[in-house]
Amino acid sequence: MYRAPLRELRFVLEELLGTGALSACPAYADYSDELGASILEEAGHFAESVLEPLNRPGDREGARWSPEGVRTPAGFKEAYRQFAEGGWPQLGADPRFGGQQVPQALNGAVQEILASANLAFKLCPMLTHGAVHALTLSASEAQQQLYLPRMVSGEWTGTMVLTEPQAGSDLGQIRTRALPEGDHYRIFGQKIFITWGEHDFTENTIHMVLARIEGAPAGVKGISLFIVPKVLVGADGALGERNEVRCVSIEHKLGIHASPTCVMEYGRDKGAVGYLVGEANHGLEYMFVMMNTARLAVGVEGYAVGERAFQQAAEYARTRVQGKPPGAESHSPAPIVQHPDVRRMLLTMKSCTEASRALALYAGSQLDLGAHHADETVRRAAQARGELLIPIVKAWCTETGNETAAIGVQVHGGMGYVEETGAAQYVRDVRITTIYEGTTGIQSNDLIGRKLARDRGAAMIALLTDMGRELRSLETTDGTVGQTRDAAAQAVTVLERATRSLLVGMAANPAGSLAVSVPYLKMCGVVIGGWLLAKSAALAAAGLGAGDEAFYRSKIRSTHFYAKQILPQALGLAQVVEDGAESVLAAGPEDI
Repeated sequence: MYRAPLRELRFVLEELLGTGALSACPAYADYSDELGASILEEAGHFAESVLEPLNRPGDREGARWSPEGVRTPAGFKEAYRQFAEGGWPQLGADPRFGGQQVPQALNGAVQEILASANLAFKLCPMLTHGAVHALTLSASEAQQQLYLPRMVSGEWTGTMVLTEPQAGSDLGQIRTRALPEGDHYRIFGQKIFITWGEHDFTENTIHMVLARIEGAPAGVKGISLFIVPKVLVGADGALGERNEVRCVSIEHKLGIHASPTCVMEYGRDKGAVGYLVGEANHGLEYMFVMMNTARLAVGVEGYAVGERAFQQAAEYARTRVQGKPPGAESHSPAPIVQHPDVRRMLLTMKSCTEASRALALYAGSQLDLGAHHADETVRRAAQARGELLIPIVKAWCTETGNETAAIGVQVHGGMGYVEETGAAQYVRDVRITTIYEGTTGIQSNDLIGRKLARDRGAAMIALLTDMGRELRSLETTDGTVGQTRDAAAQAVTVLERATRSLLVGMAANPAGSLAVSVPYLKMCGVVIGGWLLAKSAALAAAGLGAGDEAFYRSKIRSTHFYAKQILPQALGLAQVVEDGAESVLAAGPEDI
């Protein structure tokens, strides 16, 4: 049974990140630790009592397609009603449209709780939040007033409608057409992989559709963004006739069975009515302005499923009796948690999830400062750092979540491979997170091709400098914490060396840099996670004696494990980054 890790989340938000920096953000003048704790507690209660009980039944039943529409598994529609009535869609949205403005770091913590309890359900409000963000940043005032209040309230949902069968991730190849007709356009085309594109939760769904106006330039420069409602909306906000928007099928997937992944058809006859957002031919940049939060959300989903897998594996290991551990005095079989290798697996799951959580929420806090800090210099630096971290969060946290869920199956042994225990579902569900919003390879290309290249590594070097300085300033009398700090400091030095080597290589041999971009991204995740856990260890050591002794001691042990068994991966990854490109480039397609 899932239990929201409220103490862990509060530790990261209140002790590791702290709310002090937010005091310089006028938008968060009324925010406090007490408010954050209250929101987390309520989110935990909703997730544990409403969403988690639907997770396995929803996986077994799945969403069902019919010509009349998509039907979600039993209990899901009622759960969404409670979700909307509880005000959860409003969290993090613009107050102008009925939202409750809270720090993105807190919103990320809430998203973790929801994703751990029921990833398939959580994807629906996540996509709506993305559509709301796109409209908030790019739509006209009239469009915002017409659509956003009902989307923010949860009365309507939203989608992001990008890819097509022939295009995949290459959006420059999309063929969906938009023909002008008075104050609107007629949209014709088919889109695939549209998460929650059709469902029975709400009367209306607002699709954010990428299409090409006739005569527009080829490639990405000719893409525009359109609002295409499932049901047309009058100027007074009243629902009118059904638009030419139809789900023609849903995918049969490896996991997230309760989440309908739709093939959507726009304009079978006269064309679906669509409304241009912003300027023509700027659709991709409008869509990408909200990509940071979407990719951050998916990164959170990755480690959130890992957290759920860890909780189940740990409980199983405490109750599954098998074998006699080395050195045990009793001749009777013991719980498998007493076996050293099982403990190693569980500590790997625990510490990597903690590192992922710290990284993702730290990135969210940087975006908070980048959007709202009163000082423009601080805003620019924080925004640059947040954007730098986004591809790392998205890719490393989801890759780590996949590894964690797989280890969970291993802890269960044969019982993990069968469906009865539920451990296999986490492997199936989390697998999509490394693909959503751009694969790991796309994220690594973004990291070095855009984020490093745009300022020649200045933002990354600034981060590494801050990391090194903070680690050097960590004073502790605890020998274990000192070892964790020293290992993290060594890893930062190795990452800086690899970064400088990569920057030189990017100028001389761009293809070679791309050949090692994924190892470099993974190295960034491992090392930045290690830095945050070393700070966590020092905070935990300082907290000993002030109450919550068991939590702090457990934190010191898990961070020490990470330093000794996970951080050394940075050395091997550095060698790949510095000397591994040629082995890729020397092999041609005929060698594969």
